[in-house]
Amino acid sequence: MKHSHGRVVDVTSLADLDRRLAAGARSLAGWRVVGLDLTERGPVVLERSLAQSLFLGCTFADGDDDAVRRAGGIVLHDLPGIPVDPYRATLYAPRDLYDTPRYEDSADARAYAWSRRGTSPEDTLAMALHDHHVDAALATWVTDRRIVGVMGGHALERGSEAYADAARLGHALGERLTVATGGGPGAMEAANLGAYVPGDLDAALATVATVPSFRPDIGAWARAAFEVVDATSGGRESLGIPTWHYGHEPPNPFATSIAKYFSNAPREAVLLEICDAGIVFLPGAAGTVQEVFQDACENYYADRSSVAPMVLLGAHHWTEVLPVWPLLRALARERAMEEHVHLVDTVEEAVAVVVG
Repeated sequence: MKHSHGRVVDVTSLADLDRRLAAGARSLAGWRVVGLDLTERGPVVLERSLAQSLFLGCTFADGDDDAVRRAGGIVLHDLPGIPVDPYRATLYAPRDLYDTPRYEDSADARAYAWSRRGTSPEDTLAMALHDHHVDAALATWVTDRRIVGVMGGHALERGSEAYADAARLGHALGERLTVATGGGPGAMEAANLGAYVPGDLDAALATVATVPSFRPDIGAWARAAFEVVDATSGGRESLGIPTWHYGHEPPNPFATSIAKYFSNAPREAVLLEICDAGIVFLPGAAGTVQEVFQDACENYYADRSSVAPMVLLGAHHWTEVLPVWPLLRALARERAMEEHVHLVDTVEEAVAVVVG
């Protein structure tokens, strides 16, 4: 996650722009003016110092955009045919992505279909700009939050005991920390569900179990989740960080804030980086194993003050099915991370390690 230096001001409404200018702003250095119709604001904007200012997807009167450039500002116009806003200033809410009755028509599905076609240079630029701005929005969102990650496989079905355990884990962690997941289905959804529901989980688990999987009907799967969301009073916040790289795995609606990327590599790195309270790894396959050792690499080279707990939940899975634990323990030996790697068998043990 790229952290900016100095003052950054996001201006996303004409009212905010007018307020700031009326308050006496003489320099727009560090301002990101996003998606505004400035056809009637050109003269007043051009009276200010525009060096190091950025205008993204704004509309100008004839010639004003060139005048802004000559004054030292950067102007990037809208890119045609793009199904996402490459300059968005905030994270997604679930209904930003599920914005139509049929999933196939939704913003999420349209973005995935667009990302899968042969991309032009304009498409590639739009994806990079989008991910950059999601990255910046996420950096703002995580400020002053203590975040614990829950990683696990996408194939875990609703109605299974393992799904219920993942939900109970998210629920217990969410009482004290902000839960973050990869934002997809399976164990990720279960953890976000548990974090979201403040009271008894049983009714919520029963509701989603009526549609066990996102296959073959993502729409039905999402509607069952939104039924729980709509019936829950005082739902708690959590974070999902999915990717259109795995767009066949839909984002789950229980993450109240969603940082969805086109590129998977920065998404994986960001997901691990922000979990300053540690990560619990539920049984999973190749993707989860990758996350275990990517996190282990960060902790291996970290100074003692920066190491965060790593908790592998499920001794049989991590020692017999996929024997990750012996290698992780060997890596940790005589390093600062040694006392921070744990193998446990119950949700209660995992929670005790993280919150203790």
